[in-house]
Amino acid sequence: MANDKPTTKKPTPEETTVVAEIRPANLVRIRLRIDGESPYVQCAFSQKTRELLMKQMATPKAEKKGRSKDARPPRNFDEDFANAQHRAAVGDWNGIPASAFRHAMIDACRTVGLVMTTTKLALFVIGDGLDVHDGTPLVRLDAKAPERLSLHVRNDNGSVDVRVRPIWREWGAWVTVQFDADMITAQSIANLLDRAGRQVGIGEGRPFSRKSVGMGWGTFRVLTETKEQAA
Repeated sequence: MANDKPTTKKPTPEETTVVAEIRPANLVRIRLRIDGESPYVQCAFSQKTRELLMKQMATPKAEKKGRSKDARPPRNFDEDFANAQHRAAVGDWNGIPASAFRHAMIDACRTVGLVMTTTKLALFVIGDGLDVHDGTPLVRLDAKAPERLSLHVRNDNGSVDVRVRPIWREWGAWVTVQFDADMITAQSIANLLDRAGRQVGIGEGRPFSRKSVGMGWGTFRVLTETKEQAA
């Protein structure tokens, strides 16, 4: 009796090998003008604060209890005000961390249903310079000298403290965004940054603060955009 079952031929290694063809990343840059719609308040993690934390971590617990051995110097609010600002290493200007805009744009993905982990691969914010202390990429802040803002806050232990921060009531900036044009369009980048400015914000007291509902500070809107440029 004949066997009607079809026979299957095992594929050869040459037939199963797939050659991946990967195109170069289609990275382009767009420069967007933003204007602040509410005051921008900044809090840089100063070098002095880092040194204080390092000292506290290195100090044995027994010594921490004896305050006489490690008495605190008088509070210098002028120094606190200066240390809370991001200053460029080259040139005399204040800046906003480039990461603040990128984080805000990633957070704004929630408003349009974009996958945040995928969008992280699609866009980056390019700084105009580096922070003089820690090398953080900075976007140049287009504004006059900041005012000094004194805030009364409550610490975790319940005590009341005074924090000094720089505040810019009128401000703007040119934000350079590098993006993968195979993943997202230039117009979508502009719209996403605008949503980030209106619904997320940047800096202290921003609307989409992780720890509170914010103070309504750090909001902005996109005004104009320039042509795309190859990265």
